[in-house]
Amino acid sequence: MARLLPLLFLFVFATTLAVCEEDALIRQVVNGTAASDDVGNDLILNAEAYFSRFLRTFGKSYSNSEEHAHRFKVFKANLRRAMRHQKLDPSAVHGITKFSDLTPAEFRRKYLGVRPSRRLLGSIHEAPILPTNNLPTDFDWRDQGAVTGVKDQGSCGSCWSFSAAAAVEGANFLATGNLVTLSEQQMVDCDHMCDESESDSCDSGCNGGLMTTAFEYLLKSGGLETEKDYPYSGTDRAGCKFDKAKIAASVSNYSVVSVDEDQIAANLVSHGPLAVAINAVFMQTYIHGVSCPYICSKSQDHGVLLVGYGSAGYAPIRFKEKPYWIIKNSWGENWGDHGYYKICKGHNICGVESMVSTVTAIDTFHRS
Repeated sequence: MARLLPLLFLFVFATTLAVCEEDALIRQVVNGTAASDDVGNDLILNAEAYFSRFLRTFGKSYSNSEEHAHRFKVFKANLRRAMRHQKLDPSAVHGITKFSDLTPAEFRRKYLGVRPSRRLLGSIHEAPILPTNNLPTDFDWRDQGAVTGVKDQGSCGSCWSFSAAAAVEGANFLATGNLVTLSEQQMVDCDHMCDESESDSCDSGCNGGLMTTAFEYLLKSGGLETEKDYPYSGTDRAGCKFDKAKIAASVSNYSVVSVDEDQIAANLVSHGPLAVAINAVFMQTYIHGVSCPYICSKSQDHGVLLVGYGSAGYAPIRFKEKPYWIIKNSWGENWGDHGYYKICKGHNICGVESMVSTVTAIDTFHRS
């Protein structure tokens, strides 16, 4: 059984499994019985056919034959990389995603963008300790209507603004009963807040930022417009068009949560979805399942939203079922599990539990 585990991931694309199973080429490999080494050899030998399938699935095209050849070379390297990720993270499924033609450096530059700060706990915004004795076994804010649909940041390192806006959307829902889709582009264009202890760590549009400094910006600017009034463009060259008269949600306080799984869960249940940072190295090849890699850096580079947790996620037979966090990402529904990611809970895997913040108060005074 252990030798066959790599077969589960090799050619599963980030579309539904049902669609994948309709493809004869994919079905032939997934249902194969060859040893994993043979499958790996087949993978490389037939990489061109799989690359063609990748291009069709994700609507990819390149400007010239040289670029096509280069991307095919990168694609083959990412096939090998996905195989390595599968061995290091066997409770998840890794394989071909819409990012399979990007080098790790390109992926980081285009789709990541958190700039970690050394000043987190110990500030005036440190969250108070909450009781944890009556926490539910499983919890998901999507079931309560507090989470908007999965968005797509495009090739702009604005993940920090999506994480911050989504946290405000959830807090605003708890305060008002209305789920309003808020503007990330406003922060991309207008937020240039810097960390007080690190003057070179500033929110910089598509070049990255930090959720806590985004909350500081919202405290000073007055709040966020709606997505409709200030739509997302995925660039940061047009200048700030913020109209204070169109503010739809105003933050009056936020907190930084202790690096403790129970306190994170308690703040999640009490205050709504949480802005978190994570190291996204395994996310480039992630398809679905509970990600719990044996080795993962805790240096965060990506901002996401924590919406819930589960007590027991699927794991292969030789592993115990794993409690997990439920993460909303901002790479569209055609990535991961319909735009979501599950990661092991309680071990600070990939740094997911060490940079957590929550919007604890929404100002509703300006509403009619």
